[in-house]
Amino acid sequence: MDRERFDTTNTEVQMIMVIKLHQLQRETLPTLTYGCLESYLCDELWKTASPRSLHEAADEIFSVNGNELVKFLARKAVLDSKNASLSDFSDLIGG
Repeated sequence: MDRERFDTTNTEVQMIMVIKLHQLQRETLPTLTYGCLESYLCDELWKTASPRSLHEAADEIFSVNGNELVKFLARKAVLDSKNASLSDFSDLIGG
């Protein structure tokens, strides 16, 4: 029997993510994107295991706060920049 997945590919989970995204945009992070929230869930919160039920996924998504999300995104930016060349930053330094 195929077990239903409650990760970011699940439509119901995606709807919950949109609700949380709008809440975070309204309260603390107006420029936050869906992709950033999805990255946090996949690469940090559910890195080792996806939720086993929809209510577990909803509880975990609704417990995300802006501070932990910003910390994750900052770490991710540093790690991603390790593999970049100086020319990748030309738009930031006026080149």
